[in-house]
Amino acid sequence: MTSPAAEPAKRTRTPIGITAAILGALVIAFFVFAGFYADVLWYDQLGYLGVLLTQWGSTLALFLIGFLAMAIPVFLSIQIAYRSRPVYAKLNSQLDRYQQVIEPLRRLAMVAIPAVLGLFAGVSAAARWQGTLEFLNRTPFGTTDPQFGLDISFYIFELPFYQGLVGFASAVVLLSTLAALATSYLYGAIHVNGREVRISKSSRIQIAVLAALYLALQAVSIWLDQYTTVTGTSTGGLFTGASYTDVNAIIPVRPILAIAAAIVAVFFIVTAVIGRWRLPIIGTALLIVSSILFGSAYPFLIQRFQVDPSEKTLEAEYLQRNIDSTRDAYGLSDVEEIPFDATTDASPGALREDATTTANIRILDPSIVGPAFDQLQQFRQYYQFTPEVLDVDRYTIDGEVQDTVVALRELNLNGLEGNPSWVNTHLVYTHGYGLAAAYGNQRTTDGEPRFLQGSIPSSGALGEFEPRIYFGQSSPEYSIVGGEEGANVEFDYPAGRDGAEETYTTFQGDAGPTLDNVFKRLIYALKFQSEQIVLADQVTNDSQILYDRDPAVRVQKAAPYLTLDEDPYPSVVDGKIVWIVDGYTTSAEYPYSDIRSLGDTIADTNSPNPTLAVDNINYMRNAVKATVDAHDGKVTLYAWDETDPILETWRKILPTTIEPISEMSGDLMSHVRYPSDLFKVQRAVLGQYHVKTADAFYSQQDAWTTPNDPVTTEDQLQPPYYLTLQMPGQESSSYSLYSSFIPRRTGEGSRNVLTGYLGVDSDAGSSDGEKAEGYGTLRLLDLSNDNTIPGPGQVQNTFTTNPEVANQLALLTRGDTTIERGNLLTLPVGGGLLYVQPVYVRSTGETSYPLLRKILVAFGDQIAFEDTLDVALDTLFGGDSGADAGDTDVPAEPGAPVDVDGDGTTDPAPDAETPPAGAPAPSTPVDPSDARAVALADANAALQEREAAYRSGDLVAAAEADQRFVEAVQRAIEAETE
Repeated sequence: MTSPAAEPAKRTRTPIGITAAILGALVIAFFVFAGFYADVLWYDQLGYLGVLLTQWGSTLALFLIGFLAMAIPVFLSIQIAYRSRPVYAKLNSQLDRYQQVIEPLRRLAMVAIPAVLGLFAGVSAAARWQGTLEFLNRTPFGTTDPQFGLDISFYIFELPFYQGLVGFASAVVLLSTLAALATSYLYGAIHVNGREVRISKSSRIQIAVLAALYLALQAVSIWLDQYTTVTGTSTGGLFTGASYTDVNAIIPVRPILAIAAAIVAVFFIVTAVIGRWRLPIIGTALLIVSSILFGSAYPFLIQRFQVDPSEKTLEAEYLQRNIDSTRDAYGLSDVEEIPFDATTDASPGALREDATTTANIRILDPSIVGPAFDQLQQFRQYYQFTPEVLDVDRYTIDGEVQDTVVALRELNLNGLEGNPSWVNTHLVYTHGYGLAAAYGNQRTTDGEPRFLQGSIPSSGALGEFEPRIYFGQSSPEYSIVGGEEGANVEFDYPAGRDGAEETYTTFQGDAGPTLDNVFKRLIYALKFQSEQIVLADQVTNDSQILYDRDPAVRVQKAAPYLTLDEDPYPSVVDGKIVWIVDGYTTSAEYPYSDIRSLGDTIADTNSPNPTLAVDNINYMRNAVKATVDAHDGKVTLYAWDETDPILETWRKILPTTIEPISEMSGDLMSHVRYPSDLFKVQRAVLGQYHVKTADAFYSQQDAWTTPNDPVTTEDQLQPPYYLTLQMPGQESSSYSLYSSFIPRRTGEGSRNVLTGYLGVDSDAGSSDGEKAEGYGTLRLLDLSNDNTIPGPGQVQNTFTTNPEVANQLALLTRGDTTIERGNLLTLPVGGGLLYVQPVYVRSTGETSYPLLRKILVAFGDQIAFEDTLDVALDTLFGGDSGADAGDTDVPAEPGAPVDVDGDGTTDPAPDAETPPAGAPAPSTPVDPSDARAVALADANAALQEREAAYRSGDLVAAAEADQRFVEAVQRAIEAETE
């Protein structure tokens, strides 16, 4: 018995518990609200609030539809089964116990079960918001599939929606049926006694009607399945799309089976009326047997005994459909295929007609020179250049277009080892500063990149532009900027006027949500789990908070329907630094088009582990060019491919978010390029689909593949390269992206020889703002003729095993230095294929960086290994290459420090000019007391003398020079250790 004293205590605890629960729910609700409200503020400041509201509105609508569409039928099914239960049903003892346990919770269960199922259904439906909006705003492709004659938009937009709708409805009916069966059994409407099953009339009607609905939905599903044959793998597994077996055995049967399922559904309705189950049971059994016989066994027999023995002949028509559709879906219908009878003889003057190409050969490898940028242009430990593989761009300098290697000097908060306080990491160090750009075809006398833009404050050939980088690939998670003008609390750069060591600034502009009241500061304090956002005095009503600062993240949030290129790149455009991001529209539902794994296809040594929101695709278009302002984070989307139906569909959905291409400035147009990920996909597809006839495709004897990168030991594909070159068939050189092909055969008998060379015009336009007519033109050089052109792997092996090259490389790696081989470039010049590879020397010291010392070139079976590309080409082509390669040692500025051996230390800059090709180089002027520098200068002179002796055929002089080189290196080592 409860004591009277305990009653007041129990009553006291109850309100406290209720109050605590309410407070807890309010706190959770506020946290949820804070996240939503922060998103509203971010999108509103960016100017894309409509994107967020459209996503939220469609998601919420679909969630409610899915919830109600599941919860209501299940609830009604349970209610009907319960209310029509037999009142005096005789139950067994087990069911009696079940009822006793469930009855106290019956009302709650009748609501909770449908609600829980409705929640799952709502979440599932909400996830389909993009597909639903595409269906409601679909745009015709204007092209029909070859089997059913339906517009491609049916397969891209409609069929997935219909299948999803039928699948959802089937799940609703099936769960409603299970709920009815469970309720009817529990309350005696269905009674099982041994083999005897008794069903009450009301339960019979309910279950029969539900079964009829389910069979009717399966009839619709089977009918739709006939169309999926053209988007899935063929029965024989040979290609994507309907094959001979599909067309002649599966497609004709599907409508018949659909009609049979509809008839069985009618049988269940009859059962609901007359009460006899025999007819629907027999009908269902026959439907299952028919599905097995005609849906599986019959196609198997046709494939096994009719198609397989004559596959090449019977599948020819359907394989041709696959070839044509695949080339169309990947934008390969208009590839210019050029037979190229490449020569392997390096004759004098052969490069005269390719002077522009050879002058623009990029000898600076963006995957290697990053440490050189760090050492020469980083200046402070709280800066860094990203990414690891630098970007390639082009600028017009003195009227000439120059390929350049570029990188932004972004902030690195890990460098704030002295005082990484909250104020420093979020209020003071807020942005990076400036861009470093080096000529792609030049270097200094000591092998360093020759910068056309750099330093702090920023200076160089690119003129005046806004150098501050608040939005980049390595920006802090969040920064708070702005405030009263002149407050100058943000660190700007490590230099100043009147001898000051540092310069401070205050952000001026609109880059993030304003923190103009305590409520907003509390919202972001919760979002970033930092009370300092509310408490810090430096955070004022004029402050702005910057986050989600990666350019790819910003574009993805502004355009969630796009798949983004893995390589956003920065450019100086219209007086500011902008990130240029390529966006793709993709699908995996294009009829007869070959399905590819996007992640696997674009993976290579520069991008070994792509992170993608989608993977399997069989349609791809570069629909959007996007820019992100590095200073204020503004995102602009340009409709690049205005003929793409998927993009046009999204322009209907989000009409104010995408600008027409006419709004793109001329300066921006001159920096837009053909995207690398699209090119990688196209080269992978062309490796198999460069053949246009079914017979040639079926044999697979002419299948190609991209070679592995010969520079690395990893099993990764060689990346494509941007170069300014003139392809056969072009009237002049243009900024291009290229890759090569070798035979796809593997194992014994496979050969690493060139079979094809693919290039694409990547120069989108000039400063006049007009899109270049040739942009996107793909040219495929077919090298599969009698001449054997060595592939990248063979050339790299030749470079490695050549005695002279091996000897010189061994000398370069003596002591504390190593060599790094740069990218192996392939260029169609001189009537053949020229290979060019820079060779870098690097000290093993902690602060070392690579220096470009030598150039390897090959043409046919001939190679040259020289200090400059000019000399190498002259050596290879008999002293008369007829081309100015542009690679000459550019003297450093007078008095500028240089690094002779790449060990991170500097020596006085040489005053003498680079010696003529073939002449011994004079020793670099050095302080006589610096024994090591003198020894290194002597070693360099000995190398030049030895190479000159080799060219003149004087082996005795070469041996003597080699001995002097060894002695000089030894003296340098001894001087270093003293």
